[in-house]
Amino acid sequence: MMQGCIQSLEPRTFEIRRILRRSNSRLAQARRAAKLWGHMETLPTVVLRPGEADRVIAGHPWIYAGSVLRVTAPAADGAIVQVKDHRQRFLGTGFFNSRSKIRVRMLSRERVSADYQFFHERIEAALALRRKHMPTATSFRVVNAESDFLSGLIVDKYEDVLVLQTSALGMDQRKDVIVSVLQALFAPRAMVERSDSASRKFEGLAESNGLLMGALAGSVPVRLNGLVFETNLTSGHKTGMYLDQQLNYQLVSKCAAGAQVLDCFSFAGGFALHAARAGAAHVHAVDQSEEAIAQAQQNAVANGLAERCSFETANVFDWFKARTVTAPHEKLIPRFDLIILDPPSFTRSRAAVPDALRGYKEIHLRALKLLKPGGTLATFCCSHHVDANLFQDVINAAAYDAKRVLRRTAIYTQSPDHPVLLAVPETEYLKGFAFEVAQQF
Repeated sequence: MMQGCIQSLEPRTFEIRRILRRSNSRLAQARRAAKLWGHMETLPTVVLRPGEADRVIAGHPWIYAGSVLRVTAPAADGAIVQVKDHRQRFLGTGFFNSRSKIRVRMLSRERVSADYQFFHERIEAALALRRKHMPTATSFRVVNAESDFLSGLIVDKYEDVLVLQTSALGMDQRKDVIVSVLQALFAPRAMVERSDSASRKFEGLAESNGLLMGALAGSVPVRLNGLVFETNLTSGHKTGMYLDQQLNYQLVSKCAAGAQVLDCFSFAGGFALHAARAGAAHVHAVDQSEEAIAQAQQNAVANGLAERCSFETANVFDWFKARTVTAPHEKLIPRFDLIILDPPSFTRSRAAVPDALRGYKEIHLRALKLLKPGGTLATFCCSHHVDANLFQDVINAAAYDAKRVLRRTAIYTQSPDHPVLLAVPETEYLKGFAFEVAQQF
């Protein structure tokens, strides 16, 4: 009988323990919240001018100096501040920097502390997003700054090596914490810093490059869509490769079967090698960087595609001009079935947009002259200041001058590891299109 009583008590004992654990957990959460609240109450408050809160409420993380009405107490550069509208309604917390035009970079609409737990949760959420949309990718962008609610922080994963880049003072000051979180989440064999973007100087920061942890010698074999690209992560362009084109490499290669392909601004051969693997008759890649061309040639050999590819070091504008200039009464014979244009950004400011548009028109005009009837032009623009409509207007103007009628067959955007936030137009910078030469007249 005693044994029966003990058995009947066991479920109750288990339930009591579960309730106690839940209560203790809630008590701990309440204590943390109270502690954080008390901390926030002592923070300097950035008060916004009337009408300036709307962008923040909509989700844009940048608060410019001109939007600030006052700061209630001295705030250290890089420190966390709380933000309120002119009616003292709480809007969130962010990093402060008096030396930057972006006076505050918002972190959250909640009261948060930029500690280990905060970065762990935020980066873990970013990783989950990549695993959802790119489940088979082994190299991808883990954190894309504003796109992942971590303004001023970029983290790229190249197989088992991470590359970190900070462009904001608040993030730079917490680099050690971020590195610790990345080690816990990924256990990389090495981590490299490539904080050499020009925007750092506007935050009062100098360039910072080097090995943060582990050991790294030579290039890293990076796998993209089943192809291997030997990549120098310490001296290559950007953080090593253009990961934002990973999905587009496959999409554009669908036009390459049996085609004579020209890949301009080829860099490490991303589009060229995917086109060759897709069955192109031949791919000719052009880039002005001798280092990039040498790397692309090595990648072609490593993937068994060298026989289908040729590579040339040249300025693309000069290369086009030399092949499209004709003598009087001489007819230019188009040579290519697929031409890929993936140039670097032609402008980083609105003031330079007119010059950029002239450059875009020039390369499209000459590319269209070399494209066969029925051929495809796959073209990209990575300048945020040139939107999709303006870019297409330039292409249409070039088509008019080249006496071509174009039929749009595809629209491209950046890979899912570079998310686009509707409230933050700056997160959408890469746009691309495929056009088919529908008619000559």
